[in-house]
Amino acid sequence: MKIAVIGAGPAGLYFAISMKLRDSSHDITVFERNRADDTFGWGVVLSDETMSNFGGNDPVSERTIRENFAYWDDVKVVRGDESMTSGGHGFCGIGRKKMLLLLQDRARELGVELQFQSDLTPERIEAMKGEYDLVVAADGLNSKTRALYEDRFQPEIDMRRNHFVWLGTRQKFDDAFTFIFERTEHGWIWAHAYQFDDDTATFIVECGPDVFEAFGFADMSQQDSIALCEKIFARHLGGHALMTNAGHIRGSAWIRFPRVTCENWYFDNVVLLGDASATAHFSIGSGTKLGMESAIALADELSSGKPLAQALQTYQDERKLQVLRVTSAARNSTQWFEEIERYLDLDLMQFNYALLTRSQRISHENLRLRDPEWLASAEAWFQKQAGSNSARSPMFAPFKLRGMELANRIVVSPMAQYKARDGMPTDWHFVHYAERAKGGAGLVFTEMLCVSMDGRITPGCPCIGPDQVPLWRRLTDFVHGETSARICAQIGHAGRKGSTRLAWEGIDQPLAVGEDWLLISASDVPLMEGNGVPKPMDRADMDRVLAQFVEATRAADDAGFDMIEMHAAHGYLLASFISPVTNRRNDEYGGSLENRMRYPLEVFAAMRAAWPEEKPMTVRISAHDWMGGEGVNPDEAVKIAAMFKNAGADAINVSSGQTDKAEQPVYGRMFQVPFADRVRNEISLPTLVAGNIYEPDHVNSILMAGRADLVLLARPHLADPYWTLHAAVELGDTEQEWPKPYEGGRRQANTLAERSKAMSA
Repeated sequence: MKIAVIGAGPAGLYFAISMKLRDSSHDITVFERNRADDTFGWGVVLSDETMSNFGGNDPVSERTIRENFAYWDDVKVVRGDESMTSGGHGFCGIGRKKMLLLLQDRARELGVELQFQSDLTPERIEAMKGEYDLVVAADGLNSKTRALYEDRFQPEIDMRRNHFVWLGTRQKFDDAFTFIFERTEHGWIWAHAYQFDDDTATFIVECGPDVFEAFGFADMSQQDSIALCEKIFARHLGGHALMTNAGHIRGSAWIRFPRVTCENWYFDNVVLLGDASATAHFSIGSGTKLGMESAIALADELSSGKPLAQALQTYQDERKLQVLRVTSAARNSTQWFEEIERYLDLDLMQFNYALLTRSQRISHENLRLRDPEWLASAEAWFQKQAGSNSARSPMFAPFKLRGMELANRIVVSPMAQYKARDGMPTDWHFVHYAERAKGGAGLVFTEMLCVSMDGRITPGCPCIGPDQVPLWRRLTDFVHGETSARICAQIGHAGRKGSTRLAWEGIDQPLAVGEDWLLISASDVPLMEGNGVPKPMDRADMDRVLAQFVEATRAADDAGFDMIEMHAAHGYLLASFISPVTNRRNDEYGGSLENRMRYPLEVFAAMRAAWPEEKPMTVRISAHDWMGGEGVNPDEAVKIAAMFKNAGADAINVSSGQTDKAEQPVYGRMFQVPFADRVRNEISLPTLVAGNIYEPDHVNSILMAGRADLVLLARPHLADPYWTLHAAVELGDTEQEWPKPYEGGRRQANTLAERSKAMSA
């Protein structure tokens, strides 16, 4: 093939090398607008795992790069006068200029033609399409090629909020990858520092927009900006200067990071590579890794014997998914640094843990493999904060809300069972909840218990009132008498989402005429076409329903529940007032957030007054309607949570979605945790969180990082009522109590786990 590569960065050069290794007869020319020894970064960070991958592709370049590496194993966090170090992270760094020169030499050795100071015009790029079999656009995050063919690649460029400047220094940071956080008169500013050769370290300075503007960095010359950074970080620089290699840029060299994604990575015979196709934020140091690994993948596909279009399609399909995994982690890391002021007052132990796990690529047990001593000290710290002297994992730490004490942080999430008869719980409910209480969870939630028959979701949903007290009392007596669990009644009213069929008969589908009942809601907005149109509630309706909530609250106390939760999420009655998607009122209960919250707060106040002082009460909210600009968003959710806190809520159960069928949720592992994190750390109130959480690792990471206080698992508890007991076995935790009749099962489970571990070792 005759191939033009636009851009002589690591990705472009490594692609040319990889293609030549597969077939030396390829005619490859690399065009670079800068000089051969120009570079505007400092160090490049790679992991041992990445270098092993490169070794399988080209041992020669891998060896020469390794010979020029600076290695470090530790990550050090310095915050003011405090510092903490953890090990086992296994990184290596090399100067970007040195790496480029090594790759240039290797490319020339293999017969690649390199043309520097070739600043290609759009017309020249267009002409290349006809002159070459393939045009590889490796021209970086500001790709001219991508801009020229914007309609074909369909890029989306998200300029992130923080500002940063990429500097270097002769100060040594050769003992650890170092994060330095300094509080200034204008707020926090921080540095990412790491050694990349014997003499030089990268020193990236970053801050939020408010601090950037307060210092006036945008209006400074590079020299003045650098001088100010030297002053801020003077005690860490040991008298050494900060250096820039961006002297060609006028004014301040501070920039914001552009997060680039593209719908298409190729068209005809033009293909994007590296940062031109997708960018990963510098805070996880994976941009070079991604570009070079994509270069290998593209070379493999082009050498597979497939027609060009098929090879490029396969490259896009497979590599795009791999890159997405890393760029999603990079997005998590980016957001963490953008919201860092929320965490800077955490204890340094928890702050350090949160920083290490910010991208969700490093998990709790992965940290144990890296530095078991440090993680053990972190776990002991967490237990101590919880009032325990134990050294167990965070998920087994006790927790207290008012007078309710929980043995651990695992919660059985509310899950509708659709097995009630005429609003009455049945033996199904007794067995279902009793089994999960026996399974080791600290707290068990009931499904939503409806305050009236016409407040049910389906004919199979149970109620809570005087008639149901004896049946619920039978359950709570069992839970208290036979297990260490506590049990919470979630109380709510279906509103516009009521009068529907059992889930397995057509979820959210309306009941047949004659079987249905009248609906009420904040406004006359049906759940979807074909469902009943609810009556907008008037004052009489509000008073009647409020009285039902109070009666349900008193019934929950009579039935022996330890805690209640007011359900104000998922589009049910109280949530229909909160969300502007379902609240179209023009009276004092509609419009502004204060008005939309008026009725839910009235109900909450009445319930709290009827509920014993020593027992806790929580509220479930939807932190995101996933309705674009129309519904509740995470910013507003913090305000909603704060209003409930001021009204006396002991914790907020942070959920999302299910408000309207037009929602467009973004799912993923632990996808609701960021919402709970915001509420917890911005208003200083405990949070509960659920949402695609299914491993002990997830739970421990969430808790240890201070992102929530209790973790709810739904489907895992449907699949395994004894999830907590089995998680303890998996973690090697032999302190977990089992029901006494099951003691033989506990011994066998632990023995088998130890045997399996020994065999693996």
